[in-house]
Amino acid sequence: MSDLQERAEALDTADELAVLRDLFVLDDTVYLDGNSLGALPRHVPARMQEVITREWGALRIRSWDESGWWTAPERIGDRIAPLVGAAAGQIVVGDSTSVNVFKALVAASRLAAEGRDEILVDATTFPTDGYLAESAARMTGHRIVPVAPADVPGALGPRTAVVLLNHVDYRTGRLHDLPGLTAAVHAAGALAVWDLCHSAGALPVGLDAHGVDLAIGCTYKYLNGGPGSPAYLYVAERHQPAFDSPLPGWTSHADPFGMTPEYTPADGSVRGRVGTPDILSMLALEAALDVWEGVTVEAVRAKSLALTDFFLECVDAYVPEGRVVPVTPAAHAERGSQVSLRCENADDTEPVMRALIERGVIGDLRRPDVLRFGFTPLYVGFADAERAARILAEVLAA
Repeated sequence: MSDLQERAEALDTADELAVLRDLFVLDDTVYLDGNSLGALPRHVPARMQEVITREWGALRIRSWDESGWWTAPERIGDRIAPLVGAAAGQIVVGDSTSVNVFKALVAASRLAAEGRDEILVDATTFPTDGYLAESAARMTGHRIVPVAPADVPGALGPRTAVVLLNHVDYRTGRLHDLPGLTAAVHAAGALAVWDLCHSAGALPVGLDAHGVDLAIGCTYKYLNGGPGSPAYLYVAERHQPAFDSPLPGWTSHADPFGMTPEYTPADGSVRGRVGTPDILSMLALEAALDVWEGVTVEAVRAKSLALTDFFLECVDAYVPEGRVVPVTPAAHAERGSQVSLRCENADDTEPVMRALIERGVIGDLRRPDVLRFGFTPLYVGFADAERAARILAEVLAA
């Protein structure tokens, strides 16, 4: 074995999280796409069989009460809360990330002080966030101000109502300064809304500690909830009494079964609900969260940084100079849980990723020239990182 292979073996032997790999359905491929879709926890199929055959098949309508279906959005929200640094009662699970972005932006605009009519949006954001922000602005009479996250403090002013930011950039893996930017937004008298899709379950977030106003995130990446699993909405407790959702559905009503024509919002995080919960995918998510029992986000973050450091070291050792260039920051304080490499020739990007996948290294790409490798510390090891870098070098050489 090479020195790097020997080091990988030693690091895996010493890894306290290595035992968690057995909790997932994996094969002999190197799966580095958990930042798009997390792996399946082994016990979820058995739980879903129970949900389908007993709760739906035998109990049917009784399961809304007897199986706890009705309270699932808040119950599962409370299980996600510790993973993003939130106290119970502030997160509700349901709908897609996109729907929750829209709810959060419009509600935040309505919470903002009189005379504030600008929504600052991360100019590098995932496109859907930008589309929804523009729609929210049209609905509320605000205007959109695109700005790079680093430039947010200088762009804030007396007209700023809301700032929408991504905690981790989906292309580059850059980790933005949530504490510092949230403080700057508040100092300007505005509200901070954070998209946690690429950070929740990979690194500490600290929503409560840093005073975040609202946040949203998906559950099918580092939380391993399954394809299309429901997203979540965080509304800080201090804002809940005035939270005015643009989608006031019947399940967020104070008396949902009263069926009154007038809408009266429920108390607490329930206000973030809209329609009937998507029970099957929601309960699959709830089961998937069992893998977090006894695991701290701090331990996950430590391994994530060690994995990405080691992968970058292997890439530097194996890949000929100049063939790929890391665009993910080297500094730990600025790095999420992925490594993005820019190809020297943009036309190589798709063929390289296709060849990697054919040889058992599963990553993805972002056009025109970025190869993305996501590291999920619950099931990715150091041997995976070494193997991926070695095969990348072989593919580029070929």
